Amino acid sequence: MNLPDGLLGSGWLLLSWMVFVGVALLALRRAPWPVLADGARLNAFLATIVALIVLWHLQAGVKPGLSLHLLGATVFTLCFGWALAFIGLCLVLLGVGLNGFAGWQSFAINALLMAGVGVAVSHTLHRLVDHLLPRHMFVYIFCKGFFAAALAVIAVGLAACTLLVLAGAYDGDYLAAEYLPYFLLLGFSEAWLSGMMATLFAVYRPDLLADFDDVQFLGKKVTSAGEGDGYCEIDCTRNSTRNSTRNSTRNCTQNSAANSTDKYLQSIPNGLAADDRFPWRI
Repeated sequence: MNLPDGLLGSGWLLLSWMVFVGVALLALRRAPWPVLADGARLNAFLATIVALIVLWHLQAGVKPGLSLHLLGATVFTLCFGWALAFIGLCLVLLGVGLNGFAGWQSFAINALLMAGVGVAVSHTLHRLVDHLLPRHMFVYIFCKGFFAAALAVIAVGLAACTLLVLAGAYDGDYLAAEYLPYFLLLGFSEAWLSGMMATLFAVYRPDLLADFDDVQFLGKKVTSAGEGDGYCEIDCTRNSTRNSTRNSTRNCTQNSAANSTDKYLQSIPNGLAADDRFPWRI
């Protein structure tokens, strides 16, 4: 990851720029820009970019182009969808390049590797989870947040190694023995970080997740006679409990008032007139 300038030939760089322009234009066209009109989502988008710029600076490597760092593509895709995630990661790479940690000639190929492959794998796995697995809270966190992040980082490592071998930059045996195995460890770290962030967002800020539905993931499943299974929102249970409490309080208040009136009437002598017994009547 973060391939420097001069590592690949001019033909690879030209091809990468052509593919990058096409993918970038598609992302700009398909991006849900009205989402960023919300102040909270815009702040989350910009904060994620800044956090990943700092995170991408924490990298380790011994040879040019053979660096390792956390990615964050899965969390970005969960929160904003694939198009905004690709654009956001390109902005992250731009910030890293301004600090001298990535080459400008290799910007397109780095963007395709880290943003393109990472977001594509994350988005594909998210769609597979939606179609093949039940919509459950733990399925969302572990499959979309944990396992998808690990597989996305491993896919980026495989793509980078394949590119370096095809370009003749490094020998395949050397990469298979000295570079590729470390992506398994990096994948676990990425999975832990993404799973933790997905859990925090799902519990405290589910509105920041692009495909998280409170009714489906936090609702209670109910079945009625003659009807199919459905989901009942938690608010229904809360409203039912609140109405029951109000009815009980109203009944207790009425019974208490009736008892007080009876005790008052029993304490008044029977010889008094009606107006004397009820002085508040006019």
